[in-house]
Amino acid sequence: MEGNPMPDSRLVADGLRLAYQDRVVAEDLDVRVPDGGFTVVIGPNACGKSTLLRALGRLLEPAAGTVSLDGRAARSLGTKEFARALASLPQSVVVPDGIAVSDLVARGRFPHQTLLRQWTVADEAAVDAALDATGVRRLADRRIDELSGGQRQRVLLATVLAQDTGILLLDEPTTFLDVTHQIEVLELCRELHERGRTIVAVLHDIAQACRYATHVIAMRDGTVVASGTPAEVVTEELVEDVFGLRSVVVPDPVTGTPLVVPLAGRAAVAA
Repeated sequence: MEGNPMPDSRLVADGLRLAYQDRVVAEDLDVRVPDGGFTVVIGPNACGKSTLLRALGRLLEPAAGTVSLDGRAARSLGTKEFARALASLPQSVVVPDGIAVSDLVARGRFPHQTLLRQWTVADEAAVDAALDATGVRRLADRRIDELSGGQRQRVLLATVLAQDTGILLLDEPTTFLDVTHQIEVLELCRELHERGRTIVAVLHDIAQACRYATHVIAMRDGTVVASGTPAEVVTEELVEDVFGLRSVVVPDPVTGTPLVVPLAGRAAVAA
């Protein structure tokens, strides 16, 4: 199922075959990421969502097919050139022991450094803005290993924001966060895309995906089974097909976006 024709796409995947050694995760995968939108990838566990983001972010080399950025093969771009255009926050991030929060966030400016261009006022401003946007300025002098899981997640998000790219790939950015901080992160993502950033995120909460996304990609077994607006994609039929869950989809009472209400017990039998 496809929605309306998609806007221009800086980030494109054509015919991807994604695998970990001999285990194929996806085959003939085609994706167009709408520019300036907030795209959310949904689907059951182990369907290929995170693997897709890894391939788009050049963290996983496709076994076949091409990821293109601005019409050029991603693999042909220099490391810093690619990192000035696209930033990734994967699920697992290795962080040096004992590093201070401010120093870690400052590492997001690495793609902008050269032998002739060292630390500048612009770098300082980008780090300050990232600390403020994610609410971790008060943690700036703390060591990363002293933080809670939720605090650490927000610091990692600040690091990719400091990279100051036009495209952000966020793999489960609300992991470890309580519901208040989940909403804060998603509101920040919405503000960023409204200011022109292109965001692609993997989320497990379908209600949150529908509430914040402008574009939804639904995956199952390594394939894209639907893409379009939340209203076009998230239907009772799709939820059962993709997640194996019988449900009723009703308008969210706050936003009017699709809200999945699972059927359970007698309701599921009678439906």
